[in-house]
Amino acid sequence: MVQTDISQLSKECNQWREHLRSSREEFNKFRIQLQHVAGKSLSKQQLTDLEHYQNQLHIQLINIHDLKQAVKAHDKKISLEVASTGGLVTEDTYTDHENLYDEYQSLDQTLNDLRTDFEGFVNSLS
Repeated sequence: MVQTDISQLSKECNQWREHLRSSREEFNKFRIQLQHVAGKSLSKQQLTDLEHYQNQLHIQLINIHDLKQAVKAHDKKISLEVASTGGLVTEDTYTDHENLYDEYQSLDQTLNDLRTDFEGFVNSLS
Protein backbone atom coordinates (compact mmCIF):
# COMPACT_ATOMS: atom_id res chain seq x y z
CA MET A 1 0.00 0.00 0.00
CA VAL A 2 1.11 3.54 -0.70
CA GLN A 3 0.60 6.50 1.61
CA THR A 4 -0.26 9.42 -0.61
CA ASP A 5 -2.03 12.74 -0.44
CA ILE A 6 -5.57 11.46 -0.88
CA SER A 7 -7.01 14.96 -1.05
CA GLN A 8 -4.79 15.61 -4.09
CA LEU A 9 -6.17 12.54 -5.88
CA SER A 10 -9.75 13.62 -5.20
CA LYS A 11 -8.96 17.20 -6.18
CA GLU A 12 -7.56 16.01 -9.51
CA CYS A 13 -10.64 13.84 -10.11
CA ASN A 14 -12.91 16.82 -9.45
CA GLN A 15 -10.87 19.04 -11.78
CA TRP A 16 -11.03 16.47 -14.56
CA ARG A 17 -14.78 16.03 -14.16
CA GLU A 18 -15.36 19.80 -14.17
CA HIS A 19 -13.28 20.19 -17.32
CA LEU A 20 -15.17 17.31 -18.97
CA ARG A 21 -18.51 18.94 -18.03
CA SER A 22 -17.34 22.17 -19.61
CA SER A 23 -16.24 20.33 -22.75
CA ARG A 24 -19.60 18.57 -22.92
CA GLU A 25 -21.41 21.92 -22.81
CA GLU A 26 -19.14 23.35 -25.49
CA PHE A 27 -19.57 20.36 -27.80
CA ASN A 28 -23.34 20.44 -27.36
CA LYS A 29 -23.21 24.07 -28.51
CA PHE A 30 -21.21 22.93 -31.53
CA ARG A 31 -24.02 20.48 -32.36
CA ILE A 32 -26.49 23.37 -32.32
CA GLN A 33 -24.16 25.35 -34.60
CA LEU A 34 -24.15 22.43 -37.02
CA GLN A 35 -27.95 22.41 -37.10
CA HIS A 36 -27.89 26.06 -38.15
CA VAL A 37 -25.22 25.38 -40.77
CA ALA A 38 -27.26 22.48 -42.16
CA GLY A 39 -29.98 24.95 -43.12
CA LYS A 40 -27.65 26.72 -45.52
CA SER A 41 -27.12 25.88 -49.16
CA LEU A 42 -24.04 23.63 -49.09
CA SER A 43 -21.93 21.91 -51.69
CA LYS A 44 -21.61 18.14 -51.77
CA GLN A 45 -18.19 18.37 -50.07
CA GLN A 46 -19.54 20.70 -47.40
CA LEU A 47 -22.39 18.26 -46.72
CA THR A 48 -19.86 15.44 -46.40
CA ASP A 49 -17.84 17.55 -43.97
CA LEU A 50 -20.99 18.44 -42.04
CA GLU A 51 -21.84 14.75 -41.64
CA HIS A 52 -18.27 14.05 -40.53
CA TYR A 53 -18.50 16.69 -37.80
CA GLN A 54 -21.93 15.47 -36.70
CA ASN A 55 -20.47 11.99 -36.25
CA GLN A 56 -17.31 13.23 -34.53
CA LEU A 57 -19.23 15.42 -32.10
CA HIS A 58 -21.51 12.52 -31.24
CA ILE A 59 -18.57 10.15 -30.70
CA GLN A 60 -16.64 12.63 -28.58
CA LEU A 61 -19.69 13.41 -26.43
CA ILE A 62 -19.93 9.68 -25.71
CA ASN A 63 -16.20 9.58 -24.90
CA ILE A 64 -16.60 12.57 -22.56
CA HIS A 65 -19.48 10.86 -20.78
CA ASP A 66 -17.66 7.55 -20.45
CA LEU A 67 -14.47 9.10 -19.08
CA LYS A 68 -16.42 11.32 -16.69
CA GLN A 69 -18.18 8.23 -15.33
CA ALA A 70 -14.88 6.35 -15.02
CA VAL A 71 -13.35 9.24 -13.08
CA LYS A 72 -16.40 9.41 -10.82
CA ALA A 73 -16.19 5.66 -10.10
CA HIS A 74 -12.45 5.95 -9.45
CA ASP A 75 -12.97 8.83 -7.01
CA LYS A 76 -15.59 6.77 -5.17
CA LYS A 77 -13.19 3.81 -5.05
CA ILE A 78 -10.53 6.05 -3.51
CA SER A 79 -12.95 7.24 -0.84
CA LEU A 80 -14.05 3.69 0.01
CA GLU A 81 -10.49 2.45 0.11
CA VAL A 82 -9.38 5.29 2.38
CA ALA A 83 -12.31 4.64 4.72
CA SER A 84 -11.59 0.92 4.97
CA THR A 85 -7.80 1.16 5.36
CA GLY A 86 -7.44 4.20 7.57
CA GLY A 87 -6.13 6.57 4.94
CA LEU A 88 -4.15 4.35 2.58
CA VAL A 89 -4.62 3.57 -1.08
CA THR A 90 -3.14 0.61 -2.88
CA GLU A 91 -0.52 0.82 -5.58
CA ASP A 92 -3.18 -0.47 -8.01
CA THR A 93 -5.43 2.48 -7.21
CA TYR A 94 -2.59 4.90 -7.75
CA THR A 95 -1.79 3.17 -11.07
CA ASP A 96 -5.47 3.42 -12.05
CA HIS A 97 -5.30 7.14 -11.28
CA GLU A 98 -2.29 7.58 -13.55
CA ASN A 99 -4.00 5.59 -16.32
CA LEU A 100 -7.12 7.76 -16.03
CA TYR A 101 -4.94 10.84 -16.22
CA ASP A 102 -3.37 9.51 -19.44
CA GLU A 103 -6.86 8.85 -20.87
CA TYR A 104 -7.95 12.34 -19.81
CA GLN A 105 -4.96 13.96 -21.52
CA SER A 106 -5.47 11.92 -24.67
CA LEU A 107 -9.15 12.82 -24.86
CA ASP A 108 -8.37 16.47 -24.16
CA GLN A 109 -5.93 16.51 -27.09
CA THR A 110 -8.51 14.86 -29.35
CA LEU A 111 -11.11 17.43 -28.29
CA ASN A 112 -8.70 20.30 -28.92
CA ASP A 113 -7.92 18.97 -32.40
CA LEU A 114 -11.62 18.54 -33.20
CA ARG A 115 -12.40 22.00 -31.81
CA THR A 116 -9.80 23.60 -34.08
CA ASP A 117 -10.96 21.67 -37.16
CA PHE A 118 -14.63 22.34 -36.44
CA GLU A 119 -14.10 26.07 -35.96
CA GLY A 120 -12.17 26.17 -39.24
CA PHE A 121 -15.05 24.40 -40.99
CA VAL A 122 -17.68 26.75 -39.59
CA ASN A 123 -15.57 29.81 -40.40
CA SER A 124 -15.09 28.60 -43.99
CA LEU A 125 -18.86 28.73 -44.45
CA SER A 126 -19.11 32.39 -43.40
